[in-house]
Amino acid sequence: METMGNLRRTHYCGGLRAKDAGTEMTVAGSIAKCRDKGGVIFADLRDTTGILQLIFDDSTDREVFEKASGLKSEYVVIARGTLREREAKTDKIPTGDVELFVTELRVLSGAQTTPFEVRDDINVNDQLRLKYRYLDLRRPSMHEPIMMRSKIAKVVRDYYDEQHFVEIETPSLIKSTPEGARDYLVPSRVQPGHFYALPQSPQLYKQILMLSGFDRYYQFARCFRDEDLRADRQPEFTQIDMEMSFATEDDIMTVNEGLVKRVFKEILDIDVPTPFLRMPYTEAMDRFGSDKPDTRFGLELQDVTDVVRTSDFVVFKSAIEAGGSVRLINAKGLAGQLTRKVIDKLTDVVKTYGAKGLAYTRLTEDGVTSSFEKFLTEEEKEALHKAAGAETGDVLLVVADAKNSVVYAALGALRLAVARKCDLIDPAKFNFLWVTDFPFFEYSEEEGRWMAMHHPFTMPRAEDLDKVETDPGAVRALAYDMVLNGCEAGGGSIRINDPEIQNRMLKALGFSEERARDSFGFLMDAYQYGAPPHGGMAFGFDRLVMLMLGRDSIRDVIAFPKVQNAGEPMSGCPETVEEKQLRELSIAYVPAEE
Repeated sequence: METMGNLRRTHYCGGLRAKDAGTEMTVAGSIAKCRDKGGVIFADLRDTTGILQLIFDDSTDREVFEKASGLKSEYVVIARGTLREREAKTDKIPTGDVELFVTELRVLSGAQTTPFEVRDDINVNDQLRLKYRYLDLRRPSMHEPIMMRSKIAKVVRDYYDEQHFVEIETPSLIKSTPEGARDYLVPSRVQPGHFYALPQSPQLYKQILMLSGFDRYYQFARCFRDEDLRADRQPEFTQIDMEMSFATEDDIMTVNEGLVKRVFKEILDIDVPTPFLRMPYTEAMDRFGSDKPDTRFGLELQDVTDVVRTSDFVVFKSAIEAGGSVRLINAKGLAGQLTRKVIDKLTDVVKTYGAKGLAYTRLTEDGVTSSFEKFLTEEEKEALHKAAGAETGDVLLVVADAKNSVVYAALGALRLAVARKCDLIDPAKFNFLWVTDFPFFEYSEEEGRWMAMHHPFTMPRAEDLDKVETDPGAVRALAYDMVLNGCEAGGGSIRINDPEIQNRMLKALGFSEERARDSFGFLMDAYQYGAPPHGGMAFGFDRLVMLMLGRDSIRDVIAFPKVQNAGEPMSGCPETVEEKQLRELSIAYVPAEE
């Protein structure tokens, strides 16, 4: 292999155009593809910006031509020559009008045959791609999202800087606190038996920064949660974290709408209309069965509990008598696509969310077929059809359950499944909205107690404070989520800055005074020295990039993601460590009982 010698790159491949023809230049990168056409060699050179065709012919120096004849995919080279217009132009790549006639070539590194082709449109399983992530990231479709992520981050920083925010890093080794997901723990060598936690978010520190007089803070914060993975979740992820003093909900929403507007315009050249629609949590659940509704299509939920309240149909009757509800989706005009076979598959969807089954009525030109209407009277059928706005061509999809949470979850998932099946979603749309007025508390069956839906430092609405002890389920929080196309892009709240209210909410959440002080004592102490009203939010940065670029998996926008078992195939972590390391940390490994 050769060295670069006196050759130094003068240009990147991807930005060269016909206007640059005639320029002498030096480019460097990896060979994506090489073709010997008998006396003429074409080599596609790939760098971080794109691909440029190199050409060697019978007028090329013989030594250079011999080197070119030995080029193979992924060889690393540096080449000098003159850019010229191509005879056979192509619109398949941005540089398709030009090529570099090479006069000097140096092969800097050879390459073995790769385990898969380093190009787009390959059929390779994810595990192999992740094992050889460094090869996978060379492919243009995987390289671009990481490059775009960097550009988006710069726009975010520029915007917050203009809005007088200060970027401040908070610690990565912090105190483990209750609530939220499971912590990742880090043992302390110098304090045996003591542990740090990796931050699930910088929540307490961002509030402390407001109490420290910084007024407006942001950072790209690394966060860690030991939880089961999904397509849009990772055990370590990045938040755009921000906090403002002397701010209301409106102030925080307006600033962050401005951020979204700027990012979408500069990165995608899309004008996002502001202000965003605001929808209370209860309305979102009633209409869409979800607190992060996808509003790019209809299929809204309808409550028909009162319509069938007197029915003797046991499924409806038992659900209503137990305090639940009967709700439906009218899939208008979709009877041709929602056949009985398709509906059977949709039944599996609602069962995943706890529903016992899916009732249906299909109204076609041939008549009405239904899984349940034989149990209704004619009057009840007529009333149901009228309430649902049922017409020929429609399909009514009905779920009944003693728990409204099950009905919402099942129908919320069902409307998404139907929309995807029937191609009702426009992928070019970006629909934003704010969901507001979240419940402060949610009851955990597993824990047997009320828990904070967001976190214990969220300010409850002043008009609901008298319900904290008597009717916690009715207490609303000054909390808000930004929703994009059915995904939570970010969320936040106004924080409690009154020590008395904070103590009261912790007590309602089951914290003893001793446990509260042990967990949050430093924040509670800080409140005693003057706390400005403040609030903020955090964007899931990885998820935002994923949505902007139209990717299906968050792993596509993270350079080195984890897989389902929280492992990283390329490096092989997590891994066992030597006994000596464990002894230094005063740790003994004891297998958990199955």
